[in-house]
Amino acid sequence: MTDLQRPEPQQPPPPPSASSAPASASPAAERRQPPQSAPPQQQQPPPQQQQSTGSSFFSSLSNAVKQTAASAGLVDPASAVSSAAGRKFKLLLVIDEPHTDWAKAFRGKKVHGEYDIKVEQAEFSEINLIAHADGNYAVDIQVFRNGTKVVRSFRPDFVLVRQHSFSMAENEDFRNLIIGMQYAGIPSVNSLESIYNFCDKPWVFAQLVSVYKTLGPEKFPLIEQTFYPNHKEMLTMPTFPVVVKIGHAHSGMGKIKVDNHYDFQDIASVVALTQTYATTEPFIDSKYDIRIQKIGSNYKAYMRTSISGNWKTNTGSAMLEQIAMSDKYKLWVDTCSEIFGGLDICAVKAVHGKDGKDYIFEVMDCAMPLIGEHQTEDRQHITDLVVSKMNQMLSKTPIPSPQRPTATQQPQSGSLKEPEPNKIPPQRPPPQGWGPVQPQGMQSQSQEPLQPQRMYPPGQSAKPSTSQPQRPPGPTTQQPRPQAQGPSSTRLSKEAEPQPQPQPQPAQQPAPQPAPQPAPQQKPQSHPQLNKSQSLTNAFSFTESSFFRSSVNEDEAKAETIRNLRKSFASLFSD
Repeated sequence: MTDLQRPEPQQPPPPPSASSAPASASPAAERRQPPQSAPPQQQQPPPQQQQSTGSSFFSSLSNAVKQTAASAGLVDPASAVSSAAGRKFKLLLVIDEPHTDWAKAFRGKKVHGEYDIKVEQAEFSEINLIAHADGNYAVDIQVFRNGTKVVRSFRPDFVLVRQHSFSMAENEDFRNLIIGMQYAGIPSVNSLESIYNFCDKPWVFAQLVSVYKTLGPEKFPLIEQTFYPNHKEMLTMPTFPVVVKIGHAHSGMGKIKVDNHYDFQDIASVVALTQTYATTEPFIDSKYDIRIQKIGSNYKAYMRTSISGNWKTNTGSAMLEQIAMSDKYKLWVDTCSEIFGGLDICAVKAVHGKDGKDYIFEVMDCAMPLIGEHQTEDRQHITDLVVSKMNQMLSKTPIPSPQRPTATQQPQSGSLKEPEPNKIPPQRPPPQGWGPVQPQGMQSQSQEPLQPQRMYPPGQSAKPSTSQPQRPPGPTTQQPRPQAQGPSSTRLSKEAEPQPQPQPQPAQQPAPQPAPQPAPQQKPQSHPQLNKSQSLTNAFSFTESSFFRSSVNEDEAKAETIRNLRKSFASLFSD
């Protein structure tokens, strides 16, 4: 003890040495500093400096985490609304070829009179996106500007589609992007539903057939057409020449003029290789083509005449001129603009034959090319239409998705905690700590002797016995019964005798028998078994009850075991 007390009076000298040279302080001096008051005060300034540097580090880390969460759609709706509300511009994605500068057309335009319009322009082949069901989405574009690859990720508020999303001739299929935009709920011109429906020309022509049946051939002169889902039915045609259109293509591609039956059979063999549908139309010897376009509330009509003599007026040399907008043309385009829920931008193509009749054969959507001398004016009409639609569809304050709370993980954590209270009642934590701590093998040892015994005091024996009916019998409770019946019955017979007779006979207590000694030995031996079972339980059980019951009820079980040992020894050596 004197050796241990000698270092104590030497504690005052180390502080000045530690203050003069804190870096050279020994580990023993550092351990002695906590009971003293001066050294902790001297060590306070360094943690403050570390705290300042640590706070700056964690602030930058938190900002990085927020940016990552925002791109992944994991930001809280309130923070997302506040960040979007603080943004003083609306982002417009224009899908078009790079030869048209749409950023220049939208320069100076505002939404709701206070939000500028920022334009991001790219083609379908340069776009990719990700969309979540809760309304979060992100669009990525990879474009080349002046020979440099530029990669950007953003969240557009509106989309203007000026390019075909599907073409069999160019082997380009971007319908998955249209589906993704519709999945994200991004408003657009035209509507994404109509753009997706325009990915198959026979599907659009079927809508024109319904209009033809409603208005009649005089008001809506639709050309005759035959649809073949595959080559198997392409056997013969009643009249020739015909125009065969294979699949879905644009700008005159996939269209073939067939003059006789033999050529038609050859074309049928080509259709068999393409594995797609085909349509046939009677060839019209035309004087000129007619195009009636509608952009918002603006109407224009054009006439195109072939100069090179090609039956495809859009191929080779042609003369284009604007003609007067008649009521007949206006009826055509207005009627066609109502299909698929409404088309903000559309055009009707027809042929004026040498017989003096008109034949409507196609309708185009917002991807129609601008023609004529008024392309700049038409582009301005499209700009005004998009700004008008953005004012109608976009709100001033962003509204979070109503499905946002369901995407959080709070209900999931609650669903995981639901089975835990169901597991706790079968474990039956009694007030004395026998149920949750001891395994079922030890519970069986207390069940067998306690049922016939009625001589115990009510404070000790009544509680375990009353908790027994709540314990569901398991297969493991029957295995340790033969081991527990022998020593427990002998101990109970010894313990039951002194209670009615406070002074037992000396014959009943000759030298301590070996039988009562195993009883106290079995008690402490049971606890290592309990610890092993608890370790196994902690290793294989992942419920919260397995972690809390081992620390709290273990002490209660030990205390109860000590009480029982004391009583057993008191009954044996009461004389």
